Amino acid sequence: MSIRSKVWRELSKRPQRMKELKAKLGNDRKVQKIVEEMVARGRIRKRDGIYYLADKERDEGGIACRLVKLGPSFGFAQPLKGESRDVFIPGRGLAGAMPGDEVLVKLFDKPRVPGTLEGEIRSVLKPRQRFVGTVEEHAGRLFLAPDECSFLLIAINKSAAGGARPGDKAAIELLERGFDYGDHRAGVTMRFGSADEARHSVQALVYASGMGRLFSDKVKEEARRFGEPGPAEFENRLDLRQSPIFTLDGADTKDMDDAISVERTEKGYKLGVHIADVSFYVAAGGELDKEAFTRGASVYYADSVIPMLPKYLANDLCSLNPEVDRLAFSCLMELDENGAVTDFRFCKSVICSRVKGVYSEVNRLLAGEKDLELEEKYREVASQLPIARQLYEKLLARRRGRGYIELESDEAGFVMDERGRCVDIVKRERGVAERVIEEFMLLANECAAKLARTRQLPLVYRVHEPPEAERIERLQLLLNSCGVPAGFENTIPTQKELSALLEKVQELPCCGVVNQGVLRSMSKARYEEKPLGHFGLALEDYAHFTSPIRRYPDLVVHRILNDWCAEMPAEELHRRYDDFVQEASAQSSSREVAILQLERAAEGCYKAEYIRRHLGEEFDGVISGVAKQGVYVALPCLVEGLVRTEALCKGEPELVEGLSLRDPLTGKRWQLGQPIRIRVDGADVAQGRVDFSPVE
Repeated sequence: MSIRSKVWRELSKRPQRMKELKAKLGNDRKVQKIVEEMVARGRIRKRDGIYYLADKERDEGGIACRLVKLGPSFGFAQPLKGESRDVFIPGRGLAGAMPGDEVLVKLFDKPRVPGTLEGEIRSVLKPRQRFVGTVEEHAGRLFLAPDECSFLLIAINKSAAGGARPGDKAAIELLERGFDYGDHRAGVTMRFGSADEARHSVQALVYASGMGRLFSDKVKEEARRFGEPGPAEFENRLDLRQSPIFTLDGADTKDMDDAISVERTEKGYKLGVHIADVSFYVAAGGELDKEAFTRGASVYYADSVIPMLPKYLANDLCSLNPEVDRLAFSCLMELDENGAVTDFRFCKSVICSRVKGVYSEVNRLLAGEKDLELEEKYREVASQLPIARQLYEKLLARRRGRGYIELESDEAGFVMDERGRCVDIVKRERGVAERVIEEFMLLANECAAKLARTRQLPLVYRVHEPPEAERIERLQLLLNSCGVPAGFENTIPTQKELSALLEKVQELPCCGVVNQGVLRSMSKARYEEKPLGHFGLALEDYAHFTSPIRRYPDLVVHRILNDWCAEMPAEELHRRYDDFVQEASAQSSSREVAILQLERAAEGCYKAEYIRRHLGEEFDGVISGVAKQGVYVALPCLVEGLVRTEALCKGEPELVEGLSLRDPLTGKRWQLGQPIRIRVDGADVAQGRVDFSPVE
């Protein structure tokens, strides 16, 4: 351990005089020099001959932050309150802090780049102790390379190695912290298996995220208090058990939270969207509610799910399984011949789904395929299928008429072998059946938000604001480089203009790149207590009502609408929910980001595992991203990898507006949307990274 770290460790125990430090650490001159240097840099304070570490109480003027990124020679810290800009931390000012640590940052008066924030870490206020990564061996000693900063090697104590071996995916806990990274010491708390297998790397990601599958005994006990619903639960509910209601989902889906019913009327259509009444089982403030609030949503990746609710509820009592009575919250809508909603109401109901519909099967029936077995399975709801399709087409026409932005993005389906290894990747296809359900759910969500807005009820809305001008400028640069004139009338395009743009490029080679460009130009959708509308859907009213088994905001919407249906006075509704919808909106938005990051990281591991089977093979791809380090190439199999600049350029590469990379010596240029042939050079499963090289 360095003398600097020893001084830091000693003073972290208690304030001490110089002679005490010299007596314990020896090497009088060097100790004094290091202490004086740390005093000069503000790491240590001196008062009445006593030295102590700078901390939150004694070092006024610092701001509390979280270290969010750690590079080989820099870091970025995110202020916990007030300031929205991140603080740049040069390597000399990191003080051994790790990603996720809450730290006290002292800002520099004169940052090197005007208009930015720069500072140094004075102390670690709340250290993060657990990390996951890959075990490596160097000079006969074990180290962990953390996933978030794999360039950093944390020494593992021999006595706390826990049987870990080089190449293992493992979790560690920091046992000792030094002032320098080389002085950190760790112990292994869990081994997951070889880092070369995606399932082990994903298990480590899940562990690090804290999003485990296990529920506490209290949560499971509360769930088990409920039995199958009976007459007592059916009282004061609309009995729809005789209606031909059915679910429609993927073949492997076990948590079915929505069902539909549809019929023709003299004036148009009657549409029922029946959602599992999760709020009946998950009471506000209970153990189940606290757990669901913390989790925010279910997590889906590859062939796995981390549920928001215990399986007993998610897959059984709340799931709208066929041929059993289930409690539901129904949105009953009346529509005219053109698919416009003329009236709607929400009510608590009891239903009995006729059949567990499967997308692929219904798509075959809608396509006119003759299959006696399928026809028998769907016999009780067969007359509804063509009506559902007809109504869907009218709803879609209305949506396109108002300028709905229909972004096409390929979703990967992973094919696993018996050992859980990814052996193939297929594009998930969305047929008519999938689109029917999507359209009907959008309509119910819109009705829920409209009810709350017009009645001035507190609610958690799903909002999506118009894009910012700066992002649209970048989109226009992209369109110019692709030879596609934007033709926007104003600074911020309308939904119809963006929709027309996407339709115009559908058959062009740059279609995928333009789709991604439009997507990146959009604001991020989030949850809000205010009805700010949804730009992408071109809707004034939108909330999430249809997935309370999988998403916490939907559960909150159910709870509020349930109280409104029970005629709770408006004053009481606001007293009960005004503060909570703000809290739930912020929590749900935050959890959504964390879950999306985990799902993407897991997907990256499986894609790397798949493409590793094709090392040395050549493929045709399209440049999907451009950066200083190289160009990203997307393959038809949905794997994306990096071709590094050193493999492309002979000179110092020039990055042109983030759209193209140019070699000044050869004049060669690589830009977004450009076809390129590559060779698969490497795949790091643990990091979800793929490396390509160009094929001339």
